[in-house]
Amino acid sequence: MTTKLPTAVRDRALQIAQHEMGHYVVARALGFETGGVTLTVSKDLRHKGGATINLVQPISSMEAMKAYLEARMMVLFAGAMAQTLPSAPSGERCVDMSKATAILNGAYGAERDDAKLRELRHLLRNITYATTNPESSDSITAELRTINDRLWLRTQEMVEALAETITALGAALVDRLVLVEQWGRPADTYEVVLTGEILERMWPLRRGEPHSL
Repeated sequence: MTTKLPTAVRDRALQIAQHEMGHYVVARALGFETGGVTLTVSKDLRHKGGATINLVQPISSMEAMKAYLEARMMVLFAGAMAQTLPSAPSGERCVDMSKATAILNGAYGAERDDAKLRELRHLLRNITYATTNPESSDSITAELRTINDRLWLRTQEMVEALAETITALGAALVDRLVLVEQWGRPADTYEVVLTGEILERMWPLRRGEPHSL
C-alpha cells in the first residue's frame, strides 16, 4: 500500500478509480452480481481499469429484456458520470454532465463504453418502438434520443445519490496502489486488485436489491 503517489498520478488514478467504482456500485444497486475491481496507472499517466460484472440473468419476457437493457445502459453511463464527481469530502457531489459526455466521446479511453451503449440503445429502440417504419429516419433518431435522455437522467440521479459510496471506494482503491517490480528496467507502474470478497467486507451492499428512483 502506498500514499506517496506523484500528484499527477494520484489525480488520474482517482478519476479512473471513480469511473470503475461507478460501474461497480450502480451495477450492484441495479441487482447485477459483481466481482472485483482493478486499476493500473503508470508514471506517464497511461491507465487501465476494470470492474467485473456478471451479465448472466434469466430473461423470460420482452419486458424483462427491456428492463435488462435499460439497467445495462445505466451501468455503462455510470462510469463516465462517476469519473466527474468531486473527490474532496466537502461540497456537493454533483455529476458534471458536459465532462461525462466528453468522456463517453473518447476522453480517457471510455469510447468502448460508448460503443456498447450505441448497440444497446438500438436494440432497446427496436423492441420499444417495434412498429416504427424502418424507413422513417427522423422518427428513429427521435426515439433513440428519447431512450438515451431518459436513461441518462435516471443514471445521473442514481450516481449522485450513491456519490459518497462511489468516491469512498475510489479513494480506497487508489490508497492500495503499489509500485510493481519489473525485470530489467525501473518500475513505473502502480497496480491494485480489490477482489469481490474484499469489496464485500469494505462496503457491504445488499445484493440483488434494486435501487428505486
